[in-house]
Amino acid sequence: MSLPAFNTDAGLALLDTHVGTRSYINGFTASQADVAVYEQVGSRPSEDKYPHAARWWDHIESYKAEHSTLSGDKTAAAAAFAHLAASGSTPAAKPAAKEDDDDDDVDLFGSDDEVDEEAERIKAERVKAYEAKKANKGPGPAAKSVVTLEVKPWDDETDMAELEKNLRSIEQDGLVWGASKLVPVGYGVSKLQITLVVEDAKVSLDALQDLIAEDEDHVQSSDVAAMQKL
Repeated sequence: MSLPAFNTDAGLALLDTHVGTRSYINGFTASQADVAVYEQVGSRPSEDKYPHAARWWDHIESYKAEHSTLSGDKTAAAAAFAHLAASGSTPAAKPAAKEDDDDDDVDLFGSDDEVDEEAERIKAERVKAYEAKKANKGPGPAAKSVVTLEVKPWDDETDMAELEKNLRSIEQDGLVWGASKLVPVGYGVSKLQITLVVEDAKVSLDALQDLIAEDEDHVQSSDVAAMQKL
């Protein structure tokens, strides 16, 4: 079982689709599956054409010093993409152009418009039915997520105790900080790995990471390493 050709537009589109709904190629942490795809891609994908793939590349690039020590098996990458293809989630291939001098009978737009209108009508009906069902049930428990956040310092001279103190000083309704630990990165540098529980409707992880980045004296960057719904 082999990986797709990520040096082609089709391969990069497949990668973009795959990481559009997840942070890693396989599982909830960086692994050898990510390293295998990273090595085959070779260079950062275009952010304009493949925004999800570019975001994934930057994230795995930040682990470059740790690539050889990441857990897992590189063959898991091929299995992940084989599963994607089997589920029918691969980007649809464009049909080959038909060589025909007679274009009079070709309807380029009519049938597609009809399909789109029908799909939109069905979608609207389903949304309406879902909202009516939800209204009848009344409010349920707040949706929460357990998040593992990794915060990277500037260098080995960064005061990690002060970094964590500033991090935990951030208080928001729906945010609870949990356990933490220092994880060696290399060259005497360690990153802070911390667990938190958030109410999805109240806490935006993007906004939270922006607040963390305001500690410019200590924080170089932060990444969501794993997230699981409660």
